[in-house]
Amino acid sequence: MLELFGKRDRARSHCDGYSRRDFLKVGGMAAGGLSLGQLLGMEAKARTGSSHKAIINIYLPGGPSHLDMFDLKPDAPSEIRGEFRPIGTNVPGIQICEMFPLLAKMADKFAIIRSLADSDGAHDCYQCMTGHKRRDRSPVGGWPNMGAPVSKLLGAKTPGVPANLSLMYPTGNRTWGEAGTGGYVGNSYAPMGLVAKDPNQRAKSMTLRGMTLDRLMDRETLRHSMDRLHSEIDATGQMEGLDTYNQQALEILSDGKLSEALDISKEDPKVAARYGVNDPKYQRDGAPKMVKNFLVARRLIEAGARVVSLNYSRWDWHGGDGLNFPRSREEMPLLDQGLSALITDLHERGMSNDVSIVMWGEFGRTPKINKMNSRDHWPKANFAFVAGGGMNTGQVIGATDHGGHEPVERPVKFQEVFATLYHNLGIDLATATIEDASGRPHFLVDPGINPIRELIG
Repeated sequence: MLELFGKRDRARSHCDGYSRRDFLKVGGMAAGGLSLGQLLGMEAKARTGSSHKAIINIYLPGGPSHLDMFDLKPDAPSEIRGEFRPIGTNVPGIQICEMFPLLAKMADKFAIIRSLADSDGAHDCYQCMTGHKRRDRSPVGGWPNMGAPVSKLLGAKTPGVPANLSLMYPTGNRTWGEAGTGGYVGNSYAPMGLVAKDPNQRAKSMTLRGMTLDRLMDRETLRHSMDRLHSEIDATGQMEGLDTYNQQALEILSDGKLSEALDISKEDPKVAARYGVNDPKYQRDGAPKMVKNFLVARRLIEAGARVVSLNYSRWDWHGGDGLNFPRSREEMPLLDQGLSALITDLHERGMSNDVSIVMWGEFGRTPKINKMNSRDHWPKANFAFVAGGGMNTGQVIGATDHGGHEPVERPVKFQEVFATLYHNLGIDLATATIEDASGRPHFLVDPGINPIRELIG
């Protein structure tokens, strides 16, 4: 997470009391105090491609119910099937929950994996961010966030816009708000965090030595600050001495591509309205319902990002003040609106073959409804919703048994989904390797793991 807070050095300051060195110095998420120029330099050395394939990774904290969303069991006993009925979609034979009428009209544009079979059972986002279980033996440095190897292998597409970005809100249950690290790939490839605890504040965690993105978005103030900085550097003949990457570091701050992408007031109001209205209230220890972050993710991809991770709301309903069915009736329609808007947006902009979407949670919910009219944790069966990326959509992959207890057809692993997403970016999984700090090379997925053939064949 890019954290640029620091104390002023008034003895040698420029822009609003901050020195040129301060202006260029950043600390990435576990970046070890490297300068932004150094980070950009490391990325550029690893750059092997220039295409702009991308991934939007949508995490639903807490374990959304497979049985109440995309794998309904209308013929099961009442204690299993629950209150919702399935509705038909525009693809014959595919049914989803009645709470998703907008998605039902575009089932040809997504695929549902109903047989995600290897959920860890840990109550966090780790597996959705890394593809691995926490107990898996890890290499030196640990398992990386999905975007880290992408950033390493493909590099940054656009100066001023890092390849790996996070819209993950910090959560009361800490493990629901962690986008992960660079792992064995390296700290400089960790996701840059762009949101703060308070959803009403823009990207407060991305602050230039006291200058928040709100001020960066104040183009006039930023222009004057940069003019002063450039004038003072030019007057001393130092500008020519700045290497390429330090100049790119200045671009992040002065060009404004990143800050403009975060500013949805610049979006066509009709398009923005499709996504629905944000609800900045936190869902207990989960994330807020910032549905327009789906739009922000699309804007970040257009600006040059390759992987954007985000968390949305809270889906851990056992009973008490978190009753499954009343809460589902509140949550699902807004998700339906936001997700359908994103898919529509990508198609209208000609981005659907390039941008892959995955939406999932850490596990499913118990087939049998508990005494509180809710469902509990259930790692034996889970789902993944995928769209875009040039994938073969309009299909369901796999199936669970009559009660939704476990997969009985085509069990799928998390890493197979990761392999598919990497494949969609044009990465050759048979040859692409990244060395850890000890010099040991690692493939992006485990041996024997391949992209899901039904999606890419």
